[in-house]
Amino acid sequence: MVELEVVGIRLDQISQSPILLMKEAGGARHLALWIGAAEAASIAQARDGLVPARPLTHDLLASLLVELGHPRPELVITAVVDGVWHGEMRLAGRTITARPSDLVAVAVRLGAAVTCPEELLEESGILLDESPQDEVERFKEFLDHVSPDDFED
Repeated sequence: MVELEVVGIRLDQISQSPILLMKEAGGARHLALWIGAAEAASIAQARDGLVPARPLTHDLLASLLVELGHPRPELVITAVVDGVWHGEMRLAGRTITARPSDLVAVAVRLGAAVTCPEELLEESGILLDESPQDEVERFKEFLDHVSPDDFED
């Protein structure tokens, strides 16, 4: 299994639908999952550390898992079939089918990992060019470690 990191939520420029962008930990391959607006908002709020006045559904599920002694369930994006992503929550010897967006919304609340099979990344993973922001950060880091002597012949 490959651990995935949430890169963020983007909007599809054509449909204006949210896209959950995930990246393999320590690698370059990404998964782009079209998700619902409510799930996108839930993930974004949890990532930003916003706590609602009253618990939302994903907050309830995360609290329930902790109270039942399962603070780190196995959360797996298992497949994409005809453009529809599938996932599972595995705990206490049981497997519960779930939408990957719900798994991620719970994972960000629990600090739990989301994984996927290597084969899924091979088949559906995409390589993305670095954003201009990444290039700026790399250049700033270069400037922090360079001296005028480095440019002498």
